[in-house]
Amino acid sequence: MRSENGRRWCWIALLLALYMEAVVVAEDPYRYFDWRITYGDIYPLGVRQHGILINGQFPGPDIHSVTNDNLIINVHNDLPDPFLLTWNGLQQRKNSFEDGVYGTTCPIPPGQNFTYIMQVKDQIGSFFYFPSLQFHKAAGGFGGIRILSRPRIPVPFPEPAGDFTILIGDWYKTDHKVLQTILDRGKRLTFPDGIQINGLGRDGANFTVEPGKTYRLRISNVGLQNSLNFRIQGHKMKLVEVEGTHTIQTTLSSVDVHVGQSCSVLVTADQPAQDYYIAVSSRFTTQILNSTAILHYSNSRKTVSGLPPPGPTTDISWSLNQARSIRTNLTASGPRPNPQGSYHYGQINVTRTIRLANHAGLVDKKQRYAVNGVSFIPADTPLKLADYYNIDGVFKVGSIPDMPAGRNIHLDTAVMGADYRAFIEIVFENRENIVQSWHLDGYSFFVVGMDVGRWSPASKNQYNLIDAVSRCTTQVYPRSWTAIYVPLDNVGMWNLRSQFWARQYLGQQFYLRVYTPVKSFRDEYPIPKNALHCGRAKG
Repeated sequence: MRSENGRRWCWIALLLALYMEAVVVAEDPYRYFDWRITYGDIYPLGVRQHGILINGQFPGPDIHSVTNDNLIINVHNDLPDPFLLTWNGLQQRKNSFEDGVYGTTCPIPPGQNFTYIMQVKDQIGSFFYFPSLQFHKAAGGFGGIRILSRPRIPVPFPEPAGDFTILIGDWYKTDHKVLQTILDRGKRLTFPDGIQINGLGRDGANFTVEPGKTYRLRISNVGLQNSLNFRIQGHKMKLVEVEGTHTIQTTLSSVDVHVGQSCSVLVTADQPAQDYYIAVSSRFTTQILNSTAILHYSNSRKTVSGLPPPGPTTDISWSLNQARSIRTNLTASGPRPNPQGSYHYGQINVTRTIRLANHAGLVDKKQRYAVNGVSFIPADTPLKLADYYNIDGVFKVGSIPDMPAGRNIHLDTAVMGADYRAFIEIVFENRENIVQSWHLDGYSFFVVGMDVGRWSPASKNQYNLIDAVSRCTTQVYPRSWTAIYVPLDNVGMWNLRSQFWARQYLGQQFYLRVYTPVKSFRDEYPIPKNALHCGRAKG
C-alpha cells in the first residue's frame, strides 16, 4: 500500500511540475531567431557598397514580440571581424551580460556563433538593434524591434490596419573600414553623403495603404550623427508612442527624430487616391541632406506630383517646443494593466545629482571626445566579466567624476559607481555648437527638463514632475542642457554613450556600475551558461 501511495504521489508531483512548466511557457512564450551575419552588396545611395547583411537582408529582419516574451537569437558571425549586436532600448532586466556592447559581452569571433537569451520584461514599444563594435554601424546590420502589448492590456488607440517599420539615418558612400581608419588616425569625419530610408535612397522605399484606413509607422533614427525631420506630403501624423511610453496624442505636420531615437505615429489614408512623398531631411546642419520614400494608395493611378514638403532646418526653438510637448499619457496602460501615471516619480527624493558635460579636444595630437574630461578607452576584458570574476586591474570605479572637470582630456576606462535602488538626477550639459544625443542602456528615464543656456539648481523650478516622457535616448540642443530622473532599479554594468557614433567611438561614453553588495538572483541573474570568455576572463 505504501508503495502504491508513493507511486501515486510521484505521479501527482510529476503532473504538477508539468502543469507549472506549461503555465510558465504559456505566460512567457519563446521566440527563436537564427541569423547569419555576412558582407554583401548594398545600394543605399545608388552606388554599390560593402554592407553587413543579416540572413541576406539589409536592413536586417524585424523582431516582432509581445511583452515578457523570451527572445532566443542565435547569431552566426561569418564576417572576418569580431562582431556584436546591441539592442537599443531593451532593458535586459537583471541581465547586463546580454547587452551586446564590449563593456558587457565578449565579441563573437569570426566563424563562430553566440546565442543571445533575453526577455522583454515589462516592456512595450518601438526600438531597434545595430552592430556595436568597430565602425560596423556605418555598414548596416541594423533592424527594427517592436514589442506589442499583451492581448488583455488595453492600448489607447484602435488597432491599426497595418504596422510599418521605417529606419532612417544619415549615410556615407565611403566604406566603413575607411571611415574607421580615419578615426583611428585621429581625424574627424566629413559630413555624410545622404539619407537612407529602409536601406534605400531617394524614392526607393514604398509603403502601400488602403484608402480610409489608419496605419502605425514606427520610425527609428539609426544613423550616425544627424537629427532628422520626418513628414508626409498632405497628411497629418498623430504621435502615440515614444520608446515604450504611450504619449499624449498630439497631431503633428512633422516630427524631429534625433539620432538613436524611436517613435510611433498614426497616419490615416484620408487624401485623394494617388502617391505621396514621405520626406526626411537633416536638422541643424549648414548643408541640408534630403531623401524621400513613397506613400502609395492601393487604388492610386497617379504618381507623386509637385515637390516634397519642406521641413524645418536650423530653427532650434521649434524643435525644443516640440520636444517639451511630448508627454506621458498618464491614464493609458503601459506593459502592465495599471496606468502609466501610477508611478509618481516627481514625489521621490533625488539622492544624487550627476552633471555630465561633453567636449572635444586633442590627445597626443589626435582627435578625442570626452565626458567630464575623460575619454573612454576599452579594457582588454569586458568590464562586466571582470566585475563578476573579481579580476583586478581592469577598471576602477570612480575613474570619471560626476561633475564637469574643465577642458583638459585624459584617457581612461571610465566607470562611475551608483547604488542599486538610488533615485538619481543626471544633467547633460552641452556647451558645444552641435546637437548631442545620449543613450543609457538598461533603463528608461524621465526627461524632466531641457532648455538653452547653462543649467543651475534654479533650473529645477521648470522641471516637469507630473507627466514627463519616459524614454532611453534624449537630445541636448546646442549650448543647452537636458535633465533626467533615473530610478536605478536594474543591477548591472550599463553603457551611457553619445549616439553621435564617431564621438562614441573616440571616447564619448562610460559605464554606470549599478551595484548591490547582496548577491541574489532576485536582483541579478548569474552569468549565462553559454557566455563567451575573452581577455583576462578566458579560461
